[in-house]
Amino acid sequence: MFFDLVRRNSKRNRREDGLFFSSLLAAVVAFYIILSLPNQGVMGFLKEMESGAVDRLLSLIPAFYMVTLFMLFFLVYFASKYQLERRSHELGMYLMMGMRRSKLFFMLLAEDLWSSLASIAVGIPVAVLLSEVISLVTARVVGIGILGQQYTFSLTAVFWTMTGFLLIKLAAFLLLSGTFASKEIGTLLSPAPEGAKKQRPALLYRISLAIGVLLLAAAYILAISGEAWYSLAIMGIDMSMGILGTMLLFFGLRTLLDILAKRQTGKSGLGIFTFRQLQENVMGQPISLAVSSLLILGALCCFGYGVSMTLYYGNDDTHTLDYTFQDSENPLMIPEKLKSAGLANDLESLFDMRIGHVRSGDDNEGVALGMDEVLALIEQEPNSSAKSELLGEYSNLDNPYVIALSGYNQLLAAAGEPAITLNNNQAAIYGYDSFTNREKAKLINRVLLQKPEAVVNGERLQLAGAIQTQNPVTDRSITLYFALIVPDEVFDRLAEKSYTHYWNAILSPQFVQEKGLMQAIQQMNQKLDTTDINYESYLQSMGRQLFYQVSSSYLTLYLAVIFLIIANTVIGMQFLTQQRKTGRRYQTLVRLGSHYEALCLSAKHQIRWFFALPAVVAAVGSLFGVRALFSGFLPPDMAESISGLYRIAFVILFLLCVVECGYMLVVMRASSKYILTQMEANREE
Repeated sequence: MFFDLVRRNSKRNRREDGLFFSSLLAAVVAFYIILSLPNQGVMGFLKEMESGAVDRLLSLIPAFYMVTLFMLFFLVYFASKYQLERRSHELGMYLMMGMRRSKLFFMLLAEDLWSSLASIAVGIPVAVLLSEVISLVTARVVGIGILGQQYTFSLTAVFWTMTGFLLIKLAAFLLLSGTFASKEIGTLLSPAPEGAKKQRPALLYRISLAIGVLLLAAAYILAISGEAWYSLAIMGIDMSMGILGTMLLFFGLRTLLDILAKRQTGKSGLGIFTFRQLQENVMGQPISLAVSSLLILGALCCFGYGVSMTLYYGNDDTHTLDYTFQDSENPLMIPEKLKSAGLANDLESLFDMRIGHVRSGDDNEGVALGMDEVLALIEQEPNSSAKSELLGEYSNLDNPYVIALSGYNQLLAAAGEPAITLNNNQAAIYGYDSFTNREKAKLINRVLLQKPEAVVNGERLQLAGAIQTQNPVTDRSITLYFALIVPDEVFDRLAEKSYTHYWNAILSPQFVQEKGLMQAIQQMNQKLDTTDINYESYLQSMGRQLFYQVSSSYLTLYLAVIFLIIANTVIGMQFLTQQRKTGRRYQTLVRLGSHYEALCLSAKHQIRWFFALPAVVAAVGSLFGVRALFSGFLPPDMAESISGLYRIAFVILFLLCVVECGYMLVVMRASSKYILTQMEANREE
């Protein structure tokens, strides 16, 4: 009998508080996904390529876990308090009918435990499936195909998900049970009083609104200008202005709502009642609304930034080379060694990329590169950030590198680009792709159209063609920020014997198609590890790219989900709690002749406004917040892609607005049910 009552009450609570139960399910899913991150196949791959960076990333997970536990505790506490207040009359009746307080305590504890286990039972399978899908999709977006992925189930993640979830539920229940245990039966049976709201002078609300807007504007300008990233002190000031401005803005919103309420005078319907109710709600809890708005802002920024950066890293890969081999002692023996190891048949092409320093003929010391004509032509260009950067980069080019033309043309052929044609008194400029954005490339190409000359070790070389940005090696065997591509004869003369052979290789398309790119490279790596050949593979670059994708997506999306859950659940619960406290007003309107449809319409208008106020403030702030994140974290090579990143971010912001509408519909449904109970109670009387 007792357990049947517990089961029925728990089922009814989940049905009546669907918003809270859904939020708990989402929290369970988010907990498991972030805690199972070390066991996912993608992370296993990353550990082989970027073990140090991955270890630092995984070391942050316990901190994220504890912070979100702390935040979810307040959500659970507030929602559980709402549930107990809603059931106060029911609990009072249990005591009136002779139930001991100790038995009532254990009944509520059993109901809470039953609901928690139901959340875990539903959430864990969903989380396991979702984590597998995310792992596969992440690998697919990077372009490595199916990873040979094996099903992973993390018992450790399940244990800590259950432990953390049950602990915060138990802690919230114990705190609330102490409060309700001290209440008398009469207090439980009587409806909760509304509580008087302290009025402030109207001028104070206007001043608060104006100061809040000014502080927010100053914070946004400081953030998008990039100055907030100069130091922690400036960042702290900027965040303080944003938080304080948001709180003052919501404190002063009473002024706008008062104006809207006055405009309803003389109109039919419940317009004045709607805005007076809304005005009282906002005035009674401006801090909680401001905090909810800040959480939504954080969610929008995390979603917009995380998804756009993830898609960028997945689509900006210019993969040409698969391997670069080196042998400092016998570099010309690389082809023979590969053939002896039985690897030559798996390679479509193998070519020598010679790179070296320009040396003087006498003392073998480094020489300076004369770029006076180039600098003079750059000076004639209109002022811009690209011009300033190029002047700084080209003003001091000591010990320049040179690249042999024959090897670089083979690289261009592999990439499907046209070959460079140079005579013995010409050279082409190479610039590292990550530091040669579109604006800088356009500027230097305009300069190169005028065929300026450079002086290298006393030789004058005409700079021809366009700037080249194809990386001459697979990953980071050598990183060149600037080099000259010269004909082989000129290379032999300038570099003499002070150069290095980098043997670049491309896997056979049949081999890649049969095994998949990652499996093909991994099999090659296993064979190469049995030889004395030094090599780097595309997996290093792929692993780094995938690490950026995981770090910018998993953590930011995890935080965004948690922020969004907490903010919207708090807003919804606050409205429903306030509506319950003002239930007598709805009964009065019924006695005055208001219909159920009119009351529901008024409540829906209140809900739209109540959700829209923090959401709109957050949406406006996110336009600047995402821009500020791009200003602080955007790598130099992504500057040209910022317009595309904005478009992606705005699409994500729109999708999150749809999520907000979903929360509104859930709260509207609960509100309509409560109004219906007030109509029925009135008829009984």
